[in-house]
This record gives sequence, structure tokens and C-alpha cells, in this order.
Amino acid sequence: MQAVRETAMNMDRTAVARMIDHTQLAATATRGDIERLCAEARQYGFASVCVNPVHVPLAARLLAGSDVAVCTVVGFPLGADGTEDKAAQAANAIRHGAAEVDMVIDIGAAKEHRWDAVEQDIAAVVRVAHGGVAAGIVKVILETCYLTDDEIAQACRCAVRAGADFVKTSTGFATPKDADGNALPNGATVSAVSLMRTVVCAGMGVKASGGIRTAQAARAMIAAGATRIGTSSGVAILTAWE
Repeated sequence: MQAVRETAMNMDRTAVARMIDHTQLAATATRGDIERLCAEARQYGFASVCVNPVHVPLAARLLAGSDVAVCTVVGFPLGADGTEDKAAQAANAIRHGAAEVDMVIDIGAAKEHRWDAVEQDIAAVVRVAHGGVAAGIVKVILETCYLTDDEIAQACRCAVRAGADFVKTSTGFATPKDADGNALPNGATVSAVSLMRTVVCAGMGVKASGGIRTAQAARAMIAAGATRIGTSSGVAILTAWE
């Protein structure tokens, strides 16, 4: 882990950019917003743009010929779509140009500790994404703010067994509350990222997302073991990176 921390401290802007999924998942996102997102991704050399499925064809056209991948979301943000629906969403997204799919697990099944169901849900999307001519990457969103540490670990194991490429912390759209109804944090935490990195094999990615808006926050996530950062603040993070 010390080596990981030192790597985070010494990374240059180019290396950091290649870890960022430049994200625009707002319900109000317009074509103009997606055009700006893709232009910034080309300019700064981000790993991908992450957009809602409706914007995949546009993003794919705008980024054709570049090194920036198109990422989209499946079962988003609740994870409550049926398994067949998630698989169909993934297949459709890949057909229209997505190279990466971020899927939300069946959170209710995880809370009930129905781990076979969680694994099967993930595996169905993995089969679709990995089985085509244009094989895609699957990132599995755990929505860690709803899970205990043991549930996070178990969900990570499900993702490993299902053959996913990454585990991911959050959608950024969760609404956890305490017993008095007060809003609780819903994004990535260093402790969750560290736990996820400990559980998954070295060859599996860990994506930290949700509330990462500064270079300091991004550096902390990388030091904890994240290999990808999901953020709508990628330009600001790179500008402030030293």
C-alpha cells in the first residue's frame, strides 16, 4: 500500500487523465452538454466519457478515432431493473458504440445477502459485454453507502466470480438517511476504496466515484487503491494537479 501511496503522489497530469471517466449523467444533460464533454475528453486525454444510454450514439460519433472510450450506465441508478433488462441494456449500448458499461448491482438482493442472485445479475451483463465482437469492459457499481463493510466485501467477491473488470463505489445518486431523516454522504470514501482494493485481485480495477471534485480527493482515492476516477470535475482536478 505504501507503494500505491507513493505512486499517487508522483503521478503526472497525463497519467491522471488516463484514470478519469469524464462524467455527465444529469437528467437535464443536452446534446450541447455532451458535445462539450467529448471535446474536453479529447483535449485532456481522459480515459472515457460516461454518459446516459440515450447519448451513447452521439458520444461514439464525436469520439470516433480518438483514444477516449464511451462509457454508459446500466440499471442506473437504482439497480432495480431485472437481470434480462440489464443484459439487454448492455447489449444495446455496446451495439451503439459503448466500450464500457457501469452496471448497478441488485442492492436489495445484497442487503438480503442473496449473493447467488447478485452474482448471477452481474454475470448476465458480463456475458453480453465480453461475448461480442466489440467486447466491452464491465464496472460493477456497489452503491457502498447502503452496504456494511462485510456486504461490500461479499459484493466484490460476486463481481470477481462473475468475471467483471472493475468494482465501483457509487452512482452519486443514492439518498441514504439516518434515523432522523437527515441526509448522509452518498459518494466514494477512502475506507470503501481501500476495502474493495483489498478484496479484489490485483488485476481487477477499482473505480471511485461520487463527490470527487478536487485534486486532493482524487489523490486520496488513488492512494487508497483506485485505478479509475469517475467525476464531472475532471478538468478542475487536472488543472489543480501538481
